[in-house]
Amino acid sequence: MLPSGVWGKRKPRDRRLGWVHGGAPGIMGARQEGPRHPHPHAVIRCPSSSSSISCSGDSEEEDMGLLEVSVTDIKPPAPELGPMPDGLSPQQVVRRHILGSIVQSEGSYVESLKRILQDYRNPLMEMEPKALSARKCQVVFLRVREILHLHSMFQIALSSRVAEWDSTEKIGDLFVASFSKSMVLDVYSDYVNNFTNAMCIIKKACLTKPAFLEFLKRRQVCSPDRVTLYGLMVKPIQRFPQFILLLQDMLKNTPRGHPDRLSLQLALTELETLAEKLNEQKRLADQVAEIQQLTKSVSDRSSLNKLLTSGQRQLLLCETLTETVYGDRGQLLKSKERRVFLLNDMLVCANINFKPANHRGQLEISSLVPLGPKYVVKWNTALPQVQVVEVGQDGGAYDKDNVLIQHAGAKKASPAGQPQNKVYLGPPRLFQELQDLQKDLAVVEQISLLVGTLHGTYQNLNMTVAQDWCLALQRLMRVKEEEIHSANKCRLRLLLPGKPDKSGRPISFMVVFITPNPLSKISWVNRLHLAKIGLREENQPGWLCPDEDRKSKAPFWCPILACCVPAFSSRALSLQLGALVHSPVNCPLLGFSAVSTSLPQGYLWVGGGQEGAGGQVEIFSLNRPSPRTVKSFSLAAPVLCMEYIPEPEEEEEEAEGSEEGRATADPSAAVHPTICLGLQDGSILLYGSVDTGTQCLATCRSPGLQPVLCLRYSPSFLLAGLQDGTLAAYPRTSGGVPWDLESPPTCLTIGPGPIRTLLSLEDAVWASCGQRVTVLDCATLQTQQSFEAHQDEAVSVTHMVKAGSGVWMAFSSGSSIRLFHTETLEHLQEINIATRTTFLLPGQKHLCVTSLLICQGLLWVGTDQGVIVLLPVPRLEGIPKITGKGMVSLNGHCGPVAFLAVATSILAPDILRSDQEEAEEDKPDGQAQEPVPAAPDSHAGRELTRKKGILLQYRLRSTAHLPGPLLSVREPAPADGSGSAALEHSEEDGSIYEMADDPDVWVRSRPCARDAHRKEICSVAIISGGQGYRNFGGGSGRPAPCGETDSTLLIWQVPLTL
Repeated sequence: MLPSGVWGKRKPRDRRLGWVHGGAPGIMGARQEGPRHPHPHAVIRCPSSSSSISCSGDSEEEDMGLLEVSVTDIKPPAPELGPMPDGLSPQQVVRRHILGSIVQSEGSYVESLKRILQDYRNPLMEMEPKALSARKCQVVFLRVREILHLHSMFQIALSSRVAEWDSTEKIGDLFVASFSKSMVLDVYSDYVNNFTNAMCIIKKACLTKPAFLEFLKRRQVCSPDRVTLYGLMVKPIQRFPQFILLLQDMLKNTPRGHPDRLSLQLALTELETLAEKLNEQKRLADQVAEIQQLTKSVSDRSSLNKLLTSGQRQLLLCETLTETVYGDRGQLLKSKERRVFLLNDMLVCANINFKPANHRGQLEISSLVPLGPKYVVKWNTALPQVQVVEVGQDGGAYDKDNVLIQHAGAKKASPAGQPQNKVYLGPPRLFQELQDLQKDLAVVEQISLLVGTLHGTYQNLNMTVAQDWCLALQRLMRVKEEEIHSANKCRLRLLLPGKPDKSGRPISFMVVFITPNPLSKISWVNRLHLAKIGLREENQPGWLCPDEDRKSKAPFWCPILACCVPAFSSRALSLQLGALVHSPVNCPLLGFSAVSTSLPQGYLWVGGGQEGAGGQVEIFSLNRPSPRTVKSFSLAAPVLCMEYIPEPEEEEEEAEGSEEGRATADPSAAVHPTICLGLQDGSILLYGSVDTGTQCLATCRSPGLQPVLCLRYSPSFLLAGLQDGTLAAYPRTSGGVPWDLESPPTCLTIGPGPIRTLLSLEDAVWASCGQRVTVLDCATLQTQQSFEAHQDEAVSVTHMVKAGSGVWMAFSSGSSIRLFHTETLEHLQEINIATRTTFLLPGQKHLCVTSLLICQGLLWVGTDQGVIVLLPVPRLEGIPKITGKGMVSLNGHCGPVAFLAVATSILAPDILRSDQEEAEEDKPDGQAQEPVPAAPDSHAGRELTRKKGILLQYRLRSTAHLPGPLLSVREPAPADGSGSAALEHSEEDGSIYEMADDPDVWVRSRPCARDAHRKEICSVAIISGGQGYRNFGGGSGRPAPCGETDSTLLIWQVPLTL
């Protein structure tokens, strides 16, 4: 790294070199040779520029922290594609169009960055008298010049690549070379973390300095597209999501075997990794800022101040909610906005404090700090004492006999003699009214029976009238049930501890908050539940991050150990674990909070047995916060493997049979989800799911009665890997039993040794035998190719898991795992797990990987020492390279981790719909609201709704609390409707590329439009199986429910993906 004093002393000839003589070839060479040979004009970060900003100097060299090349003066030729050659394939034509979009998008982006500097920053710095001080200008435009420099250099290299496109057709490696440098993360993270602060300064200046506001208006009127300063400055935040979408399209239209395909996948990996790091840094920056803001509002001598400044608090959730107070009859008395903070061990509620500064009642701008409003803490309470209470919830929520309920808005406690069923839980006594209706219906039904015994005929007293009474009451009951369900959707009821009364009886008070939408309610209930679990001894801490400083804390999104349960109810036999699968079944009877807190709905099937004896299957229900055994049965031999086979998708069914055949099919022959078991004696058993009676649908014996080591299904076959190296394939059938187990299977010899593991991909099946992996065609089972995954013949491939375009493998010996490309079969990465566990198992030289699992961007690795390691991997179509150090669980097993499995379920879509959405859906067609117009690029619009992996979700704090007009991307539309043409979305309008929130939403703090259209929320739990439970942190944890040799399940719950 050059010393800072050298930067201003380069010879002028360096400036002349620019891009014309040495720029593009130098960058291309650097890109081809790798990062060890940087281009002489690459950006160099100033060590001092990130930590402090000079307020007095306007020197370009001092401020940039870069080489002295003035990028705003560089005018490279715009990259242009030549005329389209003849004979191109349709995919090549599409790739050219996508490249054109990349070039156009990048050119527009660079021009926007230049406009920020030339039209706003530079005039403001030179203006006399200054409308904005030099110090504030530095803060507002922090890192814009460095970002411009980065993308100007990228544009130069892009121009060279475009010129040679028809001969090379490569673009992926350019993205890898340009955006894999740590400097890119540093510059962008500074900008993103500073964005809300910059917008606050702009908004305050608009109110306090008329000259500044007039300057902004004048600049906007003069601009050709009328985009505001905010609209320009939000574009760097959206740049990487745009790149990701474009590269995903390019990858989709790049055939296998193309020289650019692997580079594109690596580029997606780099961009996704960069986005994840920006997310995490932004999350931490926001957390620190919110806690600091809360701390400022608390007295220095208070105990809360000491707790907040101890550095031990994590902010898990923070949102503005509306507190409501109801009267005795359920009428709304008052409501007020509160800022509610969920910390890792306490809940804090604060008033948002605005005090009029003058006799006119106007807000004093100087009293508002840039980072957010001042708060006045209303109450705070320890998290274990907070309870969520739903409408109609009775029993178990709290001790009704010993607790008096006082509403937060009530003047005095409820009388001691008040019946407990009169407790007002928010709106009118909906549950009590429903019970009254049920009682009335029972009485009316009895009256109907008596009316039927009448001999005479009387007006208004006959069976027709009596039936009408019953139907009317039933309709009222349905309405009341819907009201209860609706009341639960957006009302968060919390029971909090208060001070005891004079007699010493504890008094609790009820607080009712209205959340912005059902998604917010689910988030609060789920986070409160998991935060309480996180306070248990075994989760304090539950994970360690092996960083150099040993100070990094595991973030809240990491899995939390929820429970530890015996795998088998019968402890008389020492049963060994074999396999586990999750059978998802949605339970419509679960309440709103139960759905938010329970483990993924459905059933766990746990199989095992005893060597030389029989097998055992245990089935657990997960429709609650802890598993419960619902059924167990014995088998003739130990269970070695299991496979859950869902219902075939509609596309598959349509491909297999004609409409006429389906029309005449027997409804009872419909294919339901099944669970397939492979036993040590060669038996293959097919069971129906729990909700269909758990009956055995079919059974067969493997060829030669060979033990069934692994099972996998593909669209056409059920595949069984056997002990003698044979792969048995059972074809799919069209009847109620999805597989033909009666006819002899198709048998393929993969190798001389056992088939340890199978992996089913989109169009291929991978089978491991010894050190080799054979790739088979998914439909014909013809061998496509095979390769050696390990150089040692004595080593076998034992586990394979896929993510994106890569497969991670573990082996029978050694502590390393390896990554292979699914298309070229190239060995891409090798990770030694032992290096992650040395501080946990000192002196342990030999470590072996015994299980693998990939779930939600995390690679779980189980070892023979009972230790579980968590490594981050990308989620998109790229290469699942491990880029971080990961985490090590302090909770594990006393013996090898036998398996790692995932349980997932989707929350019902109607739970997420608010009352307003349901009302809109119930409107007649003529009254339905017009759909929100999509972006001009309808394909990109479809991508936004379809892609689930766009990860750039900067949660920027709101400036809506500041007085004045709301900041937006575009100038507000005139009241008369004129000027609509000037406000049409252009391709680069920030609002088109919303990833998690619309830019307006970031600043206005309004519910995101995309959240309203979300159709599902995924609930996830991870289950590990092994002998006993062990805490590696030195603490004992809670007493384990089983012995060190008992087969045990550890269940980690993951915060809901919202």
